Amino acid sequence: MEMASLLLHSRLCVFSAPYVTSSNSPRGKCHEFSVQLPRKTRPMAVRSTAEHSQQQPQQSSEERDTKKKSKGSTSDAEKGIDPVGFLTKLGISHKAFAQFLRERHKAMKDLKDEIFNRHLNLKEMASGFEILGMHRHVEHRVDYMEWAPGARYSAIVGDFNAWSPTENCAREGQFGHDDYGYWFVILEDKLREGEKPDELYFQQYNYVDDYDKGDSGITIEEIYKKANDEYWEPGEDRFIKNRFELPAKLYEQWFGPNSPQTYEELEPIPDAETRYKAWKEQHKDDPPGNLPPLDVIDSGKEYDIYNVIIDPIWREKFAAKRPPIPYWLETRKGRKAWLKKYTPTIPHGSKYRVYFNTPSGPLERIPAWATYVRPDAEGNQAYAIHWEPPPEMAYKWKHSSPNKPKSLRIYECHVGISSSEPKISSFNEFTENVLPHIKNAGYNAIQLIGAVEHKDYFTVGYRVTNLYAVSSRFGTPDDFKRLVDEAHGLGLLVFLDIVHSYSAPDEMVGLALFDGSNDCYFHSGKRGQHKYWGTRMFKYGDPDVLHYLLSNLNWWIVEYHVDGFQFHSLSSMMYTHNGFASFTGDLDEYCNQYVDRDALLYLILANDILHALHPNIITIAEDTSAYPGLCEPTSQGGLGFDYYINLSVAGMWSSLLENTPDQEWSMTKIVSTLVGNKRYADKMLTYAENHNQSISGGKSLAEILFGKVNEQSPDSEGLILRGCSLHRMIRLITFTICGHAFLNFMGNEFGHPERVEFPMSSNNFSFALATRQWELLETGLHQDLFSFEKDMMKLDETERVLSRSFPNIHHVDDSTMVISYIRGPLLFVFNFHPTESHKKYTVGVEEAGEYQLILNTDEKVYGGQGLIDGNYYRQRTISKRADGLRNCLEVPLPNRTAQVYKLKRILRI
Repeated sequence: MEMASLLLHSRLCVFSAPYVTSSNSPRGKCHEFSVQLPRKTRPMAVRSTAEHSQQQPQQSSEERDTKKKSKGSTSDAEKGIDPVGFLTKLGISHKAFAQFLRERHKAMKDLKDEIFNRHLNLKEMASGFEILGMHRHVEHRVDYMEWAPGARYSAIVGDFNAWSPTENCAREGQFGHDDYGYWFVILEDKLREGEKPDELYFQQYNYVDDYDKGDSGITIEEIYKKANDEYWEPGEDRFIKNRFELPAKLYEQWFGPNSPQTYEELEPIPDAETRYKAWKEQHKDDPPGNLPPLDVIDSGKEYDIYNVIIDPIWREKFAAKRPPIPYWLETRKGRKAWLKKYTPTIPHGSKYRVYFNTPSGPLERIPAWATYVRPDAEGNQAYAIHWEPPPEMAYKWKHSSPNKPKSLRIYECHVGISSSEPKISSFNEFTENVLPHIKNAGYNAIQLIGAVEHKDYFTVGYRVTNLYAVSSRFGTPDDFKRLVDEAHGLGLLVFLDIVHSYSAPDEMVGLALFDGSNDCYFHSGKRGQHKYWGTRMFKYGDPDVLHYLLSNLNWWIVEYHVDGFQFHSLSSMMYTHNGFASFTGDLDEYCNQYVDRDALLYLILANDILHALHPNIITIAEDTSAYPGLCEPTSQGGLGFDYYINLSVAGMWSSLLENTPDQEWSMTKIVSTLVGNKRYADKMLTYAENHNQSISGGKSLAEILFGKVNEQSPDSEGLILRGCSLHRMIRLITFTICGHAFLNFMGNEFGHPERVEFPMSSNNFSFALATRQWELLETGLHQDLFSFEKDMMKLDETERVLSRSFPNIHHVDDSTMVISYIRGPLLFVFNFHPTESHKKYTVGVEEAGEYQLILNTDEKVYGGQGLIDGNYYRQRTISKRADGLRNCLEVPLPNRTAQVYKLKRILRI
C-alpha cells in the first residue's frame, strides 16, 4: 500500500467489499464514500471491486500495440491533428523539419502516456500545488509533501519545534515516501491541556467557511441516529445503517496511533474471493430478509467472482437514493471548536525549512513549493514562512478579471523601482500610486517583472529562486493579491513575466543540489549549466520536473488570478547552445542536434493545459531565434502561443539614434523591421524600447535623444524639439503600423531621462538610478510627451487601430523619407526628414471623400511647433491616381512630424 504516493480518492463501498452492483446497472458502481489520501500514483493492489468487474480477458502485447497504433492514427485524423499542418498551410516544403515535427508529435504522445500512468489527467498534472508543499488538513493537522528522490530521510524544522530534525519527520518506508521520491510529513495539532481527544477519530473541522462557529453540541451518535431514522428504511442491513463504522475502523487501523509504522507491519489485504467467502460464512445464519437481494455467480473462471446479479426492483430503489452527505457534513465542527481543543502545531507566520539526510550528509533547504520565502540577506540564513492567516484576516477578492481585449496595450513595470524615492518600493505603494497612472495613460494591461521571489535584487528578478512565492521584499502574498484585484477593478489585465527557461544556481534558497544530488531538477554536467549566465537548466524530460513547472503556471492563475504570462528567454531553453548562435532563418537550424526537444514538448504542454483550463489566458513568447510556428496551434505543429515579440524593433531604433545620422535613415529598413513576418502580423507584439535597453547597461531612447539637456537653456531648444519630435514619431509608427499588441516599459511613456541601474557593488549599492521620476510629469517636455501618449492610447481605444487587419503600406520613399499607410478608415503619414517640409505632399487613398486630421504630432500641446493651420485639418480627396490607389490627398507635411487622418464622409461618384 503506497500511502504517501496515492493521489486519488480511495473508494470504500457502503456495504461489504465483494458486493457490487451489476455491470448492467444504470449506475455501474456502488455508492462510494470518498476519503482524501495523499497520493502520487494509483496502486494496483487497491483497485475498487467495480473496476475489477469490468476486467476483460488479457490480450497479447502484439494485439494491444496494433490496436493502440490503429486507434491513435484514427484519433489524430478525427481530431484534426496534423503535425505538419502549419507547413502545409504556408506552402513550406522542408523534409528534415517536417520529419522533426512528426517525431516531436510522436514523442508528445509517448510523454502523455507516461503522464497518464501517474496522473488521472493533464489537469491533475498541473495541480500539484493542491497537495505538495504545506497544506492545512481538515482533520486538525498540517500535511507537508516534497519531491526529493535523492534523500534518505526528511523532516520539517522550524521555530515551532526548535529546529529539531526528529520531531516532525516522515514515517519509515512507504508510509513516509514512495518510489518516485515524494516525501510525506504529517504535523499533528497539539491537544490543549484539559481537552479530550475527538470522539470520532477522523473528526473534521471547517477552518474557513465556518471560522466563526464552534461545536454545535450534537453528538456523533445523535447524527448517526438521525441519518438512520430519516434515510434508511426498516429491515436494511445493520452495516448499511452504520455506514461510517467500516471507514472509521479502517481509517483508525491505517492512520491511528496504533497503526503500522513500517511497510512490513502492514498485514496483507486478502483477495476479493477470500473476503467474500469469509463474509458469506459470517452471515450464513442471518435471516434472508435482512440481506441485500444479490449474489455472486462463479462458473469457475478467474474473473467470474466479480459478476453480480441483483434484484432489479431493489437496485432501482437503491440507485434512486442520494448519498447521505448532508448527515456526514453535520459531523464537521467550526474553527472556534478547533482552536478551543487544539493548538496549531505550525502557527501562521512560523519560519521553517525542510531537512534531508542524503548520501552527501545532512542539509537544509527552502521547500521547492514554498509560497512565502525570506531569502538570505545581510548574512542571515534563508527560511520559508508558513502563510495561513485567519480567514477573517485573509484577503477577499472583490473584482473579476476583465474580458479578454481584441488588442493589448501593455504597461511593463517593476514594483521595486516604481517609487520616486531611493528605496525598494512595495506592492501596496505600487497599488496606490502607479496603478492609477497606468489607467490614466490608457493602457489595458500590466506586465510585472521581478515579482517572483529571487535572492539577489540586482538580477531584476530573472534569477528566480522560488517559483511559487511572490518576492517578500515587496510585501506579503495578500499584498500581491490586492495589487492584482485593484488592477482588475481598474479594467487592467495582469501578466507575469515567468522565467522557466533557467533557474538561479543558489542551493539553500534555490533548487540547485536540492536533495544533495546534481540532477534533481536540472541536467547534470555541462548541459545543466547556462553557457554564459551561470544559471541552471531544467530537465524538461523528467515527468516530475514537468509536474513542478506546469503546476507553477496553474498556481499563479488559481491563487493570484493572473491573466497571462510572458515566457522569458525561450531561446535559452529551446537550444543546448542557449540561443547564443547566429540564426539565418534556414529551417535546418530548428531541427538539428542543438534543439532541445524536451523543452519544446514542455512549451506545447504548457500552452495546451493553460488554454484548456483557462480559455481567456494569454501567453506571449520572447524568442530571439524566430522559431517557426511559435503562434501556430499545437494541433497543427505549432507551439501554441497567443503572441510573439518582435525583438528587432527596439534594437533598430536604438541603433539608428546612436549610430546613423538622421538624414541617412532608411525608410525601407524601418518598415521592413516593423512589419516583421506578415504571416503572423496579428500575433505580433511590438515596442519601441523595453526595460532591457535601459537595465542591461544601455540607455533609454529619451536618454539618447535628450542626454543631460537643460530645458531652461536657449541653446537646448533645437535639441529638445528634435528629441520630442522623434520620440513621438517613433512611438506612433511602432504602435500603429502592425501587430495587435504594444508594450511600454514604466516611465518611457513620458521620456524618462535616466536609465535603470539596480544597487550593486559597482555603484556602491546606490538606489539613485533604481527609481522613476514621477515628478517630471507635472511640467515641461515630459508632461507634453505624456499628453501625446494618452491621446495615442485613446486613438486605439476609439478607433480600434491595433485590432484591425494588416495595413496597406502604399508609400515608402527613401529620398523624401516619407512613409504612409492605411489601416481601416485611418491614413497615417510620417515625414522623418530632418529639414525638408512639404506644403502639399501627395499620398494615395482608395476611398474618395473628406478626411479629418485627428492626431498631429506637431501640436503645441504635445511640445510641437503647431505649423499646420487649422484650415488644413479637413482635406478632400482629389480624383487622381497615386501610389497605385484611385484617389489622393495633398497634405501639409512639416519635417519630423506625423499625422493621422480619418475618413469622415465618403463621396459617391
